[in-house]
Order: sequence, then structure tokens, then C-alpha cells
Amino acid sequence: MSQRRPLRAFAVLLCAAVLAGAGCARFDSAQSQPFTTEPELAPGPTSSPPPPPPLPAVPFPKECPAPGVMQGCLESTSGLIMLPDSQSALVAERTTGAVKEISVRAEPKVKTVLPVDGSGDGGLWDIVLSPTYAQDRLMYAYVSTPTDNRVIRIADGDVPKPILTGIPKGPTGNAGSLIFTSPTTLLVQTGDAGDPGQAADPGSTAGKLLRIEQPTTVNQAPLTTALSGLGAAGGLCKDPSDESLYVTDRTPTADRLQRITKDSKVSTVWTWPDRPGVAGCAASDGTVLVNLVNSQQTVAVRLSPDTGAVTGEPEVVRQDQRGHAWALEVSPDGNVWGATINKTAGDAQPLDDVVFPLFPQGGGFPRTNEEKT
Repeated sequence: MSQRRPLRAFAVLLCAAVLAGAGCARFDSAQSQPFTTEPELAPGPTSSPPPPPPLPAVPFPKECPAPGVMQGCLESTSGLIMLPDSQSALVAERTTGAVKEISVRAEPKVKTVLPVDGSGDGGLWDIVLSPTYAQDRLMYAYVSTPTDNRVIRIADGDVPKPILTGIPKGPTGNAGSLIFTSPTTLLVQTGDAGDPGQAADPGSTAGKLLRIEQPTTVNQAPLTTALSGLGAAGGLCKDPSDESLYVTDRTPTADRLQRITKDSKVSTVWTWPDRPGVAGCAASDGTVLVNLVNSQQTVAVRLSPDTGAVTGEPEVVRQDQRGHAWALEVSPDGNVWGATINKTAGDAQPLDDVVFPLFPQGGGFPRTNEEKT
């Protein structure tokens, strides 16, 4: 593992030449606590002032003294939900099935522990809150069982209820991702269970982006497929500026970032033939941040607002700091947060795993060159 070093100043990173570590690529044109939140929380308009530093000047004296993070001493993480105060979050632990409420100003609290099969690359892979969480207190999760991968619904004080079962499970390719794209539409990204043939099979739910309308435990409407032929799942993120949805996945020949526009046009934004391990993403105003697990990077991919084409090679905005990161989320104040998987990656530091600010000095989501002038 490369030695981790402090993140350089955000402005310097964005003005620097593209680092060689970005890899070869090609591009194509084209819940018991009283909080209220949306499953996808976006920063304000780019004309608003940049957000303040994400961490308090005086750290809260936690039992786990990991410096410069929201929370340390976690098991390997997966899903991450930033909460309305921008100072707390829900984080999922893949292998334990625990969902914890964490904060920069308090000790962590266990919200729930879900029964999962954490063997191989299975476990608790993602969590998302109902768009009407304030009223229904519902959370959804993508989990592995001994026999399948599935989507479940969790209500406070009740046992988890299945929403979608029978997603193929394999020795690998069990990751999945969830996102609400409207108050009634839940999208589910499934992995290929280690078998690209299943991803291409219209009769299989493996390797697909599936659409569930009005998710319910009874009389569920038929699934529809928004995208097929996916490899191992990486993540889903939506750009609130134009409602484009971005999908990351890992195929046998390359890692990919794909885009689905509001009118359902699909295009490949970028591919990484060196397969650096695409994972979670976050998008705003035509810029997509993508975590690359194997190379311990976060990169910014920029798209032209006029053509949708990529404007240049991905810019490396995080290299090595905090190690291998999967989840990537934007808090309501505009700060960007990541969560690490160093324990399962095999080179954890003593106080791993952590939820950390991507830009510790503040400044929020990367701005375009025009906005910086």
C-alpha cells in the first residue's frame, strides 16, 4: 500500500496537471432518531457561498480518537447517508450488518443490525431512506443472505420485510446499490454474481439496473429494466442540476462510468481499461466524483453542459489519503464525505475504518474552471 499522505489544498489540486495515476482511459461524447432527510442530499446552487470546514475546530473527545474524521473504529463500510445537519450520518457496515448513526459531536449509536451473509464480497451493501421518511420512518437496504441477494424494507421496531428477492448470488459480484429517483421510484443496481452471461440474460436480475415503482411488501408492481449488461456493481448517483443518473460498474475488460439522462438516453462517459476499482460516486453541475478503490483515489470527471461530452481526463482530487474508499456522499451544506473499506481491503490502520471529509479545509464540491475565475 502506498504511504498515505495529507490531502493537498483543494485549489492546488484542481489547478495542477492531471496526475498520471488516473489511469489510461477513453471517453465517448454524448431510524429511531428524530431526523428528517431525503435519500439523496444535494448541495445548493453553485452561486451560493462555499460551505464551511466540515469538522469542528475543537474535536469532540471520542472513545475512538481517530483524527480528522467524523467517526473511526468502524468495520468495513458500505452505504452512507448524510443527515440534514451536515454533521451526522448513517453508515452501514458490510460484514456486520450494522447501521450506525454517527456524528462529529457525539459517540456512535447502533440504529439496527440486519442479518446478512458477509462471506466473500456479500453482506449489507447499501442503505437509503424513504423519500417520505419523516412520515413513514422506512429505510431500504441491499443485503446478501446465504441463498440470494435482496432488497429489504426496515421499519422502526419491526422485522425487515423483503421487497425484491432472488437476485443471483455468486462467489463474487454481490455488491448492489440503491437510489430513489422520485418519491415513488426506487432504482436497484445489481451485480453480475461473477457471471457476465447472467448480466446479458433478460431473464436474470443479475447485472441490471432495475426499476421498482411504489416499493411495497405486497402486490408489488412488475419490475422494469433500465439498464442491463452490468458487471460488478459500483454505485449510483444523481446530478440534481439536470437529473442525469450516473452508474459505475466493473466489467471483465474495463471499469465504467455510464450516464442515463432524464429522457432515458444511455451513454458511456468514461472507461478505465486498467480497472482501478470504481465504487461510489457523487454528481453536481456536470461534475462527477468517483472513488477508485484499488488505486486509492477520488477523481473528478467533467462533462460539457452543452454536449454532455467529457471535457478532459479525470482529475485526481484525492490520492492515498484514508486509503481505500467506497461510499461518496454530499451533505446538505455542500461538503463531500467518503467512507473507507480498509479492513476488508487488507491494509487497515489502527483506527480504521472511517467516515471522512474529502476536502478537510472546506470548499465543497469541485467547481468548474469558469466558476473559479
